Amino acid sequence: MSQYKVHVLHTGKVRIAPELAFGGDNCSLWKAAGLLDSAKEEIWLPVSVFLVETPKGLLLLDTGWDRSMSPNGVYDKKAQINSLGSYILYRVNKGIVAKGMTASEQLIQMRIKPSDIDYVIISHLDCDHANGLRQFKDAKHIMVSKTEYEYAKKHSTFRFKKKWWDGIDLDLYDWNDALGPFNRSYDLFGDKSVELVNIPGHTDGLTATKITNMDTGKFFLYYGDGGYGEKSWKEMITSGISTDKKSQKESLAWIRKMSLDKNCVESLACHGEEVKPHIIKF
Repeated sequence: MSQYKVHVLHTGKVRIAPELAFGGDNCSLWKAAGLLDSAKEEIWLPVSVFLVETPKGLLLLDTGWDRSMSPNGVYDKKAQINSLGSYILYRVNKGIVAKGMTASEQLIQMRIKPSDIDYVIISHLDCDHANGLRQFKDAKHIMVSKTEYEYAKKHSTFRFKKKWWDGIDLDLYDWNDALGPFNRSYDLFGDKSVELVNIPGHTDGLTATKITNMDTGKFFLYYGDGGYGEKSWKEMITSGISTDKKSQKESLAWIRKMSLDKNCVESLACHGEEVKPHIIKF
């Protein structure tokens, strides 16, 4: 019988306005960005990535922060601005990653080289998910949905920076299956075991990853920033930064449905306070 193993890793932290995570349907973009908030008003959340062992390959879900944003393992304003290429992005997403804690550094400790990764799957191209892409430029495949790539290009003035992936060979995929709230998904292996599911709202191309053990029907769900933790789907609280609130609500309802499914072994966000480093076997 096949077994899947998910290694939940913390790759530093991000400091944001509470409204960015849990602003709800009527939150303004200005409030969610927290540009006028003091440090005391902001909250620290984990930046998680997920190493998944499957019978068909080794997957990494998101890449977290790059070492360049915290070169000495401490909070470094100047270094982060340089790494992100934007003062505004720094103000919205302050971060830190301790020494030895970037995704690539932790994998090296596990004797896994970037070139050993078969698929890096990017949920979306926000900085705390894609800033670390360069660590994995030697991975066999780096998967980004065409929808997300086009959305990032359209909003590259403030929210996204091409420098995070410039010169990296991205595998841009289009939807080839109909799973999820909008019937848009990508069946990675053609057997429904790994489905990349479009859950728009936070960004147009935001993608959840549903990994199913086809022998048992048990599955693991990673929903990126489709919610900022289980509080999001339990209380149906949308995040403050959104491209489309209606779509975000429908995506969150789908996350809730999947999370409550009897076959769901765990359903995790990138930044959930309840997300702790551990190993899931199913």
